[in-house]
Amino acid sequence: MARKKGKNITKAHKAVERPSYQLPEAVELLQKVKYAKFDETVELAMLMGVDPRQADQMVRGTLVLPHGLGKSKKVLVIASGDKTREAEEAGADIVGGEDLVKKIQEGWTDFDAVIATPDMMKSVGRLGKVLGPRGLMPNPKTGTVTFDVKTAIQEVKAGKVEFRVDKTAIIHAPVGKMSFAAPRLVDNVSSLIHAVVKAKPVAAKGKYIKSITLSSTMGPGIPIDLSVTEVAIA
Repeated sequence: MARKKGKNITKAHKAVERPSYQLPEAVELLQKVKYAKFDETVELAMLMGVDPRQADQMVRGTLVLPHGLGKSKKVLVIASGDKTREAEEAGADIVGGEDLVKKIQEGWTDFDAVIATPDMMKSVGRLGKVLGPRGLMPNPKTGTVTFDVKTAIQEVKAGKVEFRVDKTAIIHAPVGKMSFAAPRLVDNVSSLIHAVVKAKPVAAKGKYIKSITLSSTMGPGIPIDLSVTEVAIA
């Protein structure tokens, strides 16, 4: 038996009347139909015209959102020697070495981001099955495998976002909170779209971005007019 939708979500979905909206309109509508009593996360979903099974069509990257995410991430750093002290002084929430690797192997995942120094990657490599599915595996391409742990921690705390196309050719990424002023959400969304456009693989053919949808934790999906990608390119 299909689960009946509540009045609030039904009303919110009915408010999305058009096939697409300009970005500022979409943000305004999303905030207008809010009914949840908590500060929802706002997310962007982009359907990409690439084949994620092909290594040369992988779309991924990172950026620090201009207005952050509205929440300070709990950062875990796996390091050794002087780098553990540097990580603690830079504001890491959890710092350790082999002890943390073992703890994570046992199933502990009470953190939002992981940074590791290159000399610890042999040990961290054992965590692929735990961290990989959660999108938390440190990677040099995203700046989370580095000896410059101070900068890495500062970027994550400032609202660094990693985007990566999944096996269904969709990119999902947070862009802020519903409590943000509308212009700030517009800036964050525009920055993410610009980063995705810049990350276009040379091997990608045809329509690169097929659709963009803005949503919140409890709210409806609002389709964004693809003209926003032309602004990003410009």
